[in-house]
Amino acid sequence: MGSSIGANIKRERERLGWSQARLGREVCRAAGVQGEPVGRQEVSRWETGKRTPREWLPFLAAALGVPVEVLTTPQAPSEPTLPTLADFLPVEDPLAPPGGRTRGRLGMAQVDDVQQRVHGLRLADDFLAGGDLMRPALRELRRVICMYREHSYSNPTERQLLIQIAELAQIAGWIASDAGCHEEAERVYRLGLSAATQAEDGTLAGNLAGSLAYQLSNVGREVEGLHLALAALDGAGSHAPPKARALYLDRVAWAYTKVGGAENAQHAIRALGEAGEALAEDSKGTESPAWLYWVDAGELQVMESRVYTELRRPLRAVPLLRKVLGEYDATHAREMALYLSWLAVAYADANEPEEAAATAERVVSLSADVASDRTAQRVGVVLARLAEYAEVPEVRALLHQAT
Repeated sequence: MGSSIGANIKRERERLGWSQARLGREVCRAAGVQGEPVGRQEVSRWETGKRTPREWLPFLAAALGVPVEVLTTPQAPSEPTLPTLADFLPVEDPLAPPGGRTRGRLGMAQVDDVQQRVHGLRLADDFLAGGDLMRPALRELRRVICMYREHSYSNPTERQLLIQIAELAQIAGWIASDAGCHEEAERVYRLGLSAATQAEDGTLAGNLAGSLAYQLSNVGREVEGLHLALAALDGAGSHAPPKARALYLDRVAWAYTKVGGAENAQHAIRALGEAGEALAEDSKGTESPAWLYWVDAGELQVMESRVYTELRRPLRAVPLLRKVLGEYDATHAREMALYLSWLAVAYADANEPEEAAATAERVVSLSADVASDRTAQRVGVVLARLAEYAEVPEVRALLHQAT
């Protein structure tokens, strides 16, 4: 019975377009209780069948605007649906406050300070790799979570602080993933998704979900990555800024590519086209969050070229990569190494082993000074691809040098 009630609660909540946090507030309002004894975490337990609403059931029905019977009557089995963002939230909420808040009251000045530190960390990631930044990033995240848990604040301040926690979790998760600490990155991403959801910032939630989807697609969990990338796109909805939708669609394209198969390849190419169309809409002056500063036509071309490289279509990939690399800031060593690695593989696929070897040599050289698991993995991929041309002198010399 509990699982049936949970499915019915979730269905009715999604019908209204409410978050779990919003439903918790509405239930408390319907019950006429002070504070918020029912929060996002409790609603999540109801929906997953871990708990039964019991005495809250009449107030749930009143909040949702349906008779109690609608929530208690099992529904006929239906086709399984794709996961939504709510399915990826941590059940035990790490942002739940302890019994008492004892360290004073926070205001917007403290939130602004956190925002500046998050922005500084994001800019540092443009030049430094995960191995260099992971410790300070996670230390900063722990510090801000302690601020949230141990202080009091107004509702507007709480929302802004949750948004900063979510942004910090996104960049900290990205950094941890770049350092090769994928389990830690996943925990951090899910925490950030919880914070963004509680703040009811769908665009930011989509970015966190998409970031985790990208990692899953790259560590052998391709189907999970595709489901989450699609959930991120769907969860953000049509109201997301065009630049954000372009980013989500890019990740959907990559997820389809990593799953593989001819049909998924067509889905990937279609998503790339839709990403370009979304970015074109951004020129109409729509305001985007500051964390989208790096999403532009060049970044979309990079993903397009990577998709075509993965699909073994070098005639499409090579011109795009050469164009992007010709305009790219060479001080971003990690990204240069990554983009060159895709170009080296595309050259090999085009049966140009000499060009592939020359490009791969630059990849190996740049990667030697970058503490990034991503670049290390790509060096392995490039060398494995070039092994097919081991009889070519330039390739043989490179493989010997790498060994």
